[in-house]
Amino acid sequence: MDFSSLVLMERDRKSNQFVRELGSYQVNDGAEYITKMYYDGESVHLFFDTKKDVEDWEYTAIFHLFNENVFTDKDYKIEIVDDEYNPTWHITFPYIEEINIMEEKLQELCTLIKEEMERTFGEVQNKKNEYR
Repeated sequence: MDFSSLVLMERDRKSNQFVRELGSYQVNDGAEYITKMYYDGESVHLFFDTKKDVEDWEYTAIFHLFNENVFTDKDYKIEIVDDEYNPTWHITFPYIEEINIMEEKLQELCTLIKEEMERTFGEVQNKKNEYR
Protein backbone atom coordinates (compact mmCIF):
# COMPACT_ATOMS: atom_id res chain seq x y z
CA MET A 1 0.00 0.00 0.00
CA ASP A 2 1.34 3.42 -0.91
CA PHE A 3 0.98 6.22 1.58
CA SER A 4 1.04 9.84 0.52
CA SER A 5 0.25 11.43 3.87
CA LEU A 6 0.00 10.84 7.60
CA VAL A 7 -2.52 12.50 9.89
CA LEU A 8 -1.46 13.47 13.40
CA MET A 9 -4.21 13.38 16.00
CA GLU A 10 -4.06 14.74 19.53
CA ARG A 11 -5.04 12.16 22.14
CA ASP A 12 -6.19 12.99 25.65
CA ARG A 13 -3.76 11.45 28.13
CA LYS A 14 -6.43 10.52 30.67
CA SER A 15 -9.23 9.18 28.48
CA ASN A 16 -7.13 8.08 25.46
CA GLN A 17 -9.82 9.66 23.27
CA PHE A 18 -8.77 11.51 20.14
CA VAL A 19 -9.41 15.21 20.67
CA ARG A 20 -8.57 16.85 17.35
CA GLU A 21 -6.54 16.67 14.18
CA LEU A 22 -3.27 18.60 14.37
CA GLY A 23 -2.19 18.21 10.78
CA SER A 24 -1.86 16.13 7.66
CA TYR A 25 1.67 15.69 6.37
CA GLN A 26 3.00 14.59 2.98
CA VAL A 27 5.34 11.64 3.44
CA ASN A 28 7.67 9.53 1.36
CA ASP A 29 8.59 5.86 1.15
CA GLY A 30 8.89 4.32 4.57
CA ALA A 31 5.50 5.49 5.82
CA GLU A 32 4.11 2.04 5.03
CA TYR A 33 5.93 0.73 8.13
CA ILE A 34 4.13 3.17 10.44
CA THR A 35 1.22 1.58 12.29
CA LYS A 36 0.02 4.49 14.44
CA MET A 37 0.91 8.02 15.43
CA TYR A 38 -0.54 10.49 17.92
CA TYR A 39 0.33 13.49 20.08
CA ASP A 40 -0.37 13.28 23.83
CA GLY A 41 0.16 16.94 24.75
CA GLU A 42 3.86 16.38 25.46
CA SER A 43 5.34 14.30 22.65
CA VAL A 44 4.54 12.75 19.30
CA HIS A 45 4.34 8.96 19.55
CA LEU A 46 5.02 7.01 16.38
CA PHE A 47 4.93 3.21 16.15
CA PHE A 48 6.31 1.14 13.31
CA ASP A 49 6.85 -2.52 12.60
CA THR A 50 8.14 -4.86 9.91
CA LYS A 51 4.91 -4.51 7.84
CA LYS A 52 4.93 -8.26 7.31
CA ASP A 53 4.75 -11.35 9.47
CA VAL A 54 8.10 -12.82 10.40
CA GLU A 55 9.16 -16.27 11.49
CA ASP A 56 10.21 -16.91 15.10
CA TRP A 57 13.91 -16.95 14.26
CA GLU A 58 13.54 -13.70 12.30
CA TYR A 59 11.86 -11.99 15.26
CA THR A 60 14.96 -12.40 17.39
CA ALA A 61 17.37 -11.64 14.56
CA ILE A 62 15.58 -8.43 13.57
CA PHE A 63 15.65 -7.03 17.10
CA HIS A 64 19.29 -8.02 17.44
CA LEU A 65 20.43 -6.55 14.10
CA PHE A 66 18.25 -3.42 13.96
CA ASN A 67 20.41 -0.34 14.61
CA GLU A 68 18.51 1.98 16.96
CA ASN A 69 21.46 4.40 16.93
CA VAL A 70 20.32 5.55 13.49
CA PHE A 71 17.42 7.19 15.34
CA THR A 72 19.06 8.22 18.61
CA ASP A 73 21.84 9.94 16.66
CA LYS A 74 19.11 12.21 15.25
CA ASP A 75 17.67 12.86 18.75
CA TYR A 76 14.70 10.54 18.48
CA LYS A 77 13.84 8.45 21.51
CA ILE A 78 13.25 4.84 20.42
CA GLU A 79 12.26 1.77 22.35
CA ILE A 80 11.28 -1.78 21.53
CA VAL A 81 7.65 -2.80 21.91
CA ASP A 82 7.97 -6.44 22.83
CA ASP A 83 4.32 -7.40 23.26
CA GLU A 84 3.45 -7.31 19.55
CA TYR A 85 3.30 -10.22 17.13
CA ASN A 86 5.98 -8.73 14.85
CA PRO A 87 9.01 -6.62 15.80
CA THR A 88 7.70 -3.16 16.69
CA TRP A 89 9.32 0.08 17.83
CA HIS A 90 8.00 3.22 19.52
CA ILE A 91 9.57 6.57 18.69
CA THR A 92 8.89 9.78 20.57
CA PHE A 93 9.89 13.30 19.65
CA PRO A 94 8.67 16.86 20.27
CA TYR A 95 5.69 18.18 18.34
CA ILE A 96 6.50 21.07 16.00
CA GLU A 97 3.66 23.48 15.22
CA GLU A 98 5.19 24.73 11.96
CA ILE A 99 3.64 22.32 9.45
CA ASN A 100 6.55 22.42 6.98
CA ILE A 101 9.14 21.63 9.63
CA MET A 102 6.99 18.86 11.12
CA GLU A 103 6.50 17.42 7.64
CA GLU A 104 10.28 17.40 7.07
CA LYS A 105 10.74 15.62 10.41
CA LEU A 106 8.23 12.93 9.42
CA GLN A 107 9.80 12.54 5.99
CA GLU A 108 13.20 12.11 7.63
CA LEU A 109 11.74 9.45 9.94
CA CYS A 110 10.12 7.61 7.03
CA THR A 111 13.44 7.53 5.20
CA LEU A 112 15.34 6.34 8.29
CA ILE A 113 12.78 3.61 8.95
CA LYS A 114 12.79 2.36 5.37
CA GLU A 115 16.58 2.36 5.04
CA GLU A 116 17.11 0.60 8.37
CA MET A 117 14.39 -1.98 7.70
CA GLU A 118 15.82 -2.80 4.27
CA ARG A 119 19.35 -3.04 5.69
CA THR A 120 18.18 -5.21 8.59
CA PHE A 121 16.15 -7.59 6.41
CA GLY A 122 19.10 -7.95 4.05
CA GLU A 123 21.39 -8.80 6.93
CA VAL A 124 18.86 -11.13 8.57
CA GLN A 125 18.68 -13.34 5.51
CA ASN A 126 22.46 -13.87 5.65
CA LYS A 127 22.21 -14.92 9.34
CA LYS A 128 19.43 -17.50 9.06
CA ASN A 129 21.54 -20.40 10.33
CA GLU A 130 22.74 -18.39 13.34
CA TYR A 131 19.22 -17.65 14.61
CA ARG A 132 17.45 -20.94 13.90
